[in-house]
Amino acid sequence: MRKLLWILYQPYKWLIFTPLLGLSGMIFAIIAIVLAITVSPKAGSLVGGIGWSRFSSFFTPMTVSVFGLENIDRKQSYVVISNHQSHYDIFVMYGWLKMDLKWVMKKELRKIPFIGYACEKVGHIIIDRSDRKKAIQELNAAKKNIVNGTSVMFFPEGTRSKDGSIAPFKKGAFVLALQLGLPILPVTINGTRKILASGTMNLLPGHAEAIVHPPIDTTGYTENNLNELIEHSRGIISASFKSQ
Repeated sequence: MRKLLWILYQPYKWLIFTPLLGLSGMIFAIIAIVLAITVSPKAGSLVGGIGWSRFSSFFTPMTVSVFGLENIDRKQSYVVISNHQSHYDIFVMYGWLKMDLKWVMKKELRKIPFIGYACEKVGHIIIDRSDRKKAIQELNAAKKNIVNGTSVMFFPEGTRSKDGSIAPFKKGAFVLALQLGLPILPVTINGTRKILASGTMNLLPGHAEAIVHPPIDTTGYTENNLNELIEHSRGIISASFKSQ
């Protein structure tokens, strides 16, 4: 049945959805740029990011269920972390959490027409991964904007899962949380790998879910027991993860 669905879906994917994804990306990027300049970066981020995420999900189509939104204090900033199964994780996080999220992005993405410039204007954190010293400087410069409900988003695995499991977490998100004195907001994403797995173009319609867990207070954690924080956070996300 899945093979038949894949065959039937291909004309729509290549002839309708793919061009629509590119065109809508450009349009929502322009909207984000205009709002960021005339209103605020937060307005550009929320309207452009949420709009494009929901638009793209609708035309995939991908349906999304979200649990635990009551765990988000809209006036509180967080370091948000999630497992990473697919490019569609970004649409789930941006489109359904309804948070002003700043993403840490490699500088190469700045070159994408319209979208790269929009990301810069709305305040996403663009860093040069090839130059560690410069990357640290760029991240430090962005810290002042992670306040008043604006949060920073990390996929602490560092890349999308190749086999559907949750890889060990890197420490960058957790070090930043300690430096900023912010709680960590863990989120578990399920289902996106069946929609678009890592390293493939095998896009299919499907259903995803996001589970927002209670925030983790980072008070009491230091560099000395950072691994405990990392493993505690990974354990929370893993406990609600459905292997795909």
